[in-house]
Amino acid sequence: MTAPLWTPSPERAAATRIAAFTQHLRDKYGQRFPDYWSLWRWSIANKEYFWRELWDFCGIIGEQGARALIDGHLMPGARWFPDAQLNFAENLLKKRGDDDALVFWNEHGARRRLSFDALRLDVARVQQALRDAGVQAGDRVASILPNIPEAAIAMLGTTSLGATWSSSSPDFGVQGVLDRFTQIAPKVLFAVNGYFYNGKAVDTRDKVREIAARLPSVERVVWVEYIDDHPVHGVGAAPPRPRPGSATVDRGGAAPTEETPWHDFLANDATEPSFERFPFDHPLVIVYSSGTTGLPKCMVHGVGGTLLQHVKEHVLHSDVRDGDRVFYFSTTGWVMWNWLISGLATGAACMLYDGSPFANGGRILWDFAEAERFTLFGTSAKYIDAIKKAGVVPRRSHQLPALRAVLSTGSPLLPESFDYVYECVKPDVHLASISGGTDIMACFAAGNPALPVYRGELQCRGLGMATDVFDEDGRALAGEMGELVCTQTFPSMPLYFMNDPDGARYRASYFERFPGLWCHGDWCQITANDGMVIVGRSDATLNPGGVRIGTAEIYRQVETLPEVVESIVIGQQFQGDARVVLFVKLADGLRLDVALIERIKQRIRENTTPRHVPAKVVQVPDIPRTKSNKIVELAVRDVVHGRNVKNVDALANPEALEYFRNRRELAD
Repeated sequence: MTAPLWTPSPERAAATRIAAFTQHLRDKYGQRFPDYWSLWRWSIANKEYFWRELWDFCGIIGEQGARALIDGHLMPGARWFPDAQLNFAENLLKKRGDDDALVFWNEHGARRRLSFDALRLDVARVQQALRDAGVQAGDRVASILPNIPEAAIAMLGTTSLGATWSSSSPDFGVQGVLDRFTQIAPKVLFAVNGYFYNGKAVDTRDKVREIAARLPSVERVVWVEYIDDHPVHGVGAAPPRPRPGSATVDRGGAAPTEETPWHDFLANDATEPSFERFPFDHPLVIVYSSGTTGLPKCMVHGVGGTLLQHVKEHVLHSDVRDGDRVFYFSTTGWVMWNWLISGLATGAACMLYDGSPFANGGRILWDFAEAERFTLFGTSAKYIDAIKKAGVVPRRSHQLPALRAVLSTGSPLLPESFDYVYECVKPDVHLASISGGTDIMACFAAGNPALPVYRGELQCRGLGMATDVFDEDGRALAGEMGELVCTQTFPSMPLYFMNDPDGARYRASYFERFPGLWCHGDWCQITANDGMVIVGRSDATLNPGGVRIGTAEIYRQVETLPEVVESIVIGQQFQGDARVVLFVKLADGLRLDVALIERIKQRIRENTTPRHVPAKVVQVPDIPRTKSNKIVELAVRDVVHGRNVKNVDALANPEALEYFRNRRELAD
C-alpha cells in the first residue's frame, strides 16, 4: 500500500464535524465506529436513522414527520420523508446579521458584498415582486444570468415561494437555451444584458429577446444591467441608474412579454420574506444533462433531497462551518453553482466569481482567495491541470493561511495534479477529488477531512450512498474496473424528468443496465485503501480487442508531456474492431511529427499496457467541450463516424467539431 500524500493530524481529525457526528451516533446508538468505513456501512444498513440524524445534526428547519421512508426497497419508487414540511430558502437564510453572505468579484475588478441581513432583504423584495407578477408554488422561473449576486437572490426569492428554479449561463446559444427552457415553460425569465469573459464584454440583449419571443410561457423578463457601452460598472457598490418604465417583447401577434429592469422589479416595501413549507419531494430545481446526444434531459430535483445532500457534503464531507468562506468556480449552468449557494445553510459565506479563471496570468482566483480568506477552494480538474502547465505557483505568490480544503470535480483528477496541489498550492490542505453529478445533485464518491489523501484516489464513498462497482453480470468487484452503481435508494434521486409522463426515459437512463439498481455510467474501481478511482464514462470507454480501457488512463500519460496542451481519445470502429485514436492539441508553434508520435506512444506503452497505445495520433487545433468545461468524447466519436451531433448548442466551442470530420489520417 502506497503512503498517503497528506494525513490530518490527530487533533485536526478530532476537531472535524464528521468526528462530532460520529461521536453523536456512538452516544445515541451505542455503536463503536472504529473507522469511517464502519460509519459508512451503518449509514447504508440504517439509512432511515442516518438521514434523520443528519437532519437534526445539521439543524434543518422544518418538520420531519413520523416516517423517514416508504417502500425503501424500491428504486425508483421509494418515498423519503413523506410527511415532512420544509422550505429551501428558509434554511439558506436562517442566519442573521452583518456577516458576509455573498462576496462577488469579476475579472474586470468589480467587487460587491452582501451581508446575511442585506441578502434577506433583497430576497424579500424579489419574493414580493414575483408574487405580484402572479408566480405561485409549482410555477417555473428561469434565468440567463452569470454568477453574480442577483442570480442567488433570484433563486432564493423563487424557491421561497415554492416555485421551481432553473438557470442557464449567458454564454449558451439561443437554441441551447430554448432546448432547455421550452421543455419547462417558465413564467418569468431573469436575464442579463451582457457578460464579461477574457477581457471582452459580450452583449446578450438581442439573444435574450429572441429567446423570450420564442418562449410563449414567459410573461415577464427581468433585466439585470451588468454591462454598458462605457467603463465597466459591473454590479459594484453603486448600482447603475435603472432605466425608467418598462418595455415589451414583440412576439409576432402573441401576447407581449413585459420587460422590467431589476431595480424597478425590486421597488416594493417588503422587508421580510415569508416561508411557506412544502413536502419533501416538492419540485425545487430543474437541471439538465449536457445534451450532446439529443435534447437535454430536464431532471427535476426536490426540496428535501437537495438540501439534505448538500448540507451533508458541506458539513460532514467538507468540514464547512459557520463563518467559513466557500468558493467553487462555476457558471450558473453547472450543478456546482447550486451546491455552492447551499453553503449558506451552514452559515458560511459564498464566494462568487464571474469571468475567465485565467485572468491576471492565471492568478485571479488566487488573488480572490487571498483577499477574502477562502477556507474552501473548489474548481475543476481541467483548471488545476491548466495552471500547473502555466507554471502558476500559489504557494509562492499568495498567502493562504485560512485555506483548509481544495475540491475538484468535472473529470478525473490526474495523479500529477494531486502532486501539484501539495507542492504548489499548500502542503497542509485537504484535497478532495469528488464525483457524482447533475443527475443526483450530490456525490457518490466524496472527500473526508479526517482521512488520508492518496495520490490519484477519491477518498471515500459518500455517507448514505450505497455505492459499489459491478461487473457485466452484476457481481460486486474489488480492485477491478467496473460499472459504478448504487444499490439502495437515496433522497436526491430525480423526482422525474419533464415531458416523460410514464417515466420511461427516466428508467432507461439509470435502471435498464441493472434492473432495480442505479447504474451511473462511470467506469471505476474500489482501491486497496477503500477509496475510488474513476477513469471516465463507461459509455465512452475504449474497447480495443474486447478489452475495456478508461480514457483517463491515457490522458494521465499523454498530458504529462510538455508538448501536449490537451488531448481527447475515442474508439474508432475500423475493420470489424475498435481501435484507439488519440487527438492532441499541442503547444503554440509545434507540429506533430513522427518523433513526437513515437514519444507519445512510448509514454503510454511504458506506463499502461500495449492495448492502451493508440493506433493513430492526430493533431487538432482545438478540442470541443461543454459549457461546464468537460471534453465531449461522444460528440467527437459521432463526428469521426459521420453521425450528426444533435445538440451542438450544448458546446462552448462547437466549431471545434469540424477539426475531426473526414480526417484522411483515419481512413486507413
